[in-house]
Amino acid sequence: MDKSLYLSMTAATNTMLSQAAVASNLANAEMPAFRADFEQFRSMPVFGDGHPSRVYAMSERPGIDYSQGTIYKTGNPLDFAINGSGWIAVQAADGTEAYSRRGDMRVNNVGLLENGNGQLIYGNGGPIALPPAEEVIIASDGTISIRPAGQDEKTLAVIDRIKLVNPSTTELYKDKEGLFRLRNGEQAAIDASIRVAPESLETSNVNMVGAMTRMIEHARQFELNIKAMTAAKENDEVGTRILSLN
Repeated sequence: MDKSLYLSMTAATNTMLSQAAVASNLANAEMPAFRADFEQFRSMPVFGDGHPSRVYAMSERPGIDYSQGTIYKTGNPLDFAINGSGWIAVQAADGTEAYSRRGDMRVNNVGLLENGNGQLIYGNGGPIALPPAEEVIIASDGTISIRPAGQDEKTLAVIDRIKLVNPSTTELYKDKEGLFRLRNGEQAAIDASIRVAPESLETSNVNMVGAMTRMIEHARQFELNIKAMTAAKENDEVGTRILSLN
């Protein structure tokens, strides 16, 4: 394979991967507390035969932006946002524990608390069940209290405490659901120092203007790489015709 053709093809492939990461960020820009994926290009060794080393395959998730979004007031008693670092323990689709920062809670049809993605919120002993209540109060430490239906304002009952954890970001990875997990497959320990903002949500950390600009840049880069591949093919055909004349 002609080296110029291979280089152009590799550049086009990596541009498509970067474009996919940016497109995913834009698609989730309105999701509460979403963490954006970084996109990156990196050099790859090319051997004498023009083929790359299999060891240096491009990573689908080159990095995560862990910076915090903006916290804003919603007035919804079931909403909460984490102040600073930390994560909310939730139940993933496979039934295992994973971590998110999405705090837009609701009560599902069986009385369990879940976030906007339908993932159950964990308390100290598993998914949190919320009985019918006149009022729901989330304290700054994640404790959920209610005023039971039919009771006066002075009657409060503690239901559970949201499981909040704070592992190092170096120990985390993002799975296909967009949830975070520990690389060692274990469960993170509860961190009692984490504080939340009741009746609030955190925005995603996606910079929409920057993402749109990169979308345009990647589209132009991809077009240039395709043109380079076409030129390499034409040069190869010309060289073949010249050799055939001799």
